[in-house]
Amino acid sequence: MSGDERERAEAQRDHWQHTYGSHPGMYGQEPSAPARHAAGVFRAAGAQEVLELGAGHGRDALFFAREGFTVTATDFSATGLEQLRQAARDQGVGERVTTVVRDVREPLPLPDSSLGAVFAHMLLCMALSTHEIHAVVDEVRRVLRPGGTFVYAVRHTGDVHYGAGTARGEDIYEHGGFAVHFFDRDLVDALAAGWTLNEVHAFEEGELPRRLWRVTQTLPR
Repeated sequence: MSGDERERAEAQRDHWQHTYGSHPGMYGQEPSAPARHAAGVFRAAGAQEVLELGAGHGRDALFFAREGFTVTATDFSATGLEQLRQAARDQGVGERVTTVVRDVREPLPLPDSSLGAVFAHMLLCMALSTHEIHAVVDEVRRVLRPGGTFVYAVRHTGDVHYGAGTARGEDIYEHGGFAVHFFDRDLVDALAAGWTLNEVHAFEEGELPRRLWRVTQTLPR
C-alpha cells in the first residue's frame, strides 16, 4: 500500500467509525435490493454460507441470516460490527452470524475454495485504488469454490456525484468526507476476466438518487 493509499484508508476508517458511532443503524433494518437479489441467486446455486464484505451495521448480513444462510460479515469498523452482533442477538440469529474486523485490503482469513457465495454492497466503490479493487476480487476468487457466485453493487460514472467534490485520482471523488471510486464499464469487464459475467443490472437507490450497477459473476466449474 502506498503512502497516499494508506492515508486515504485511515481517513475513511475514521470517517466510518465516527459515522456509525454518531448514527447507529443509519441504513435502517430493511435489506438492500441487491441483497434480496443475491439471496435468490445464492439459494438457486445451492450455497449455504455467505461472506459479506463491508457489512457495516449489518442490514444485509442479518437478512441473509434470517433467510437461513450462515454468514461471515467483515468490515473495518468495529463500531458497525458491534451493532450488527447486537442486532443478530436481538433477532435470534446470533448463532448464524460471525463478524470479523478486517480491512478489505488485507487477505481474507478463510481457506481456499471454502465458500459458495460472496456479497458486497457499495464496498468495491469505496476509496480503493484500481489495483486494490483487483486485489479484493482476486481474494474473492481464491475463497470461492468452482461454481461459486459473487454479487456486488457499485456506483458508476453515470452517478450525479461523479466528477463532483474533490478529485482523488482514478475516478475517486470525495464529497462531504465520503470518498467514492466510480466504476466505468471497462473496470467491471476487467474484474470479470476469467469469470462468467452473468449480469450487469443498472438501478437507483436513495434520495439523490445514487446510480449503481449490480453485478453477478460466477467462477467456472
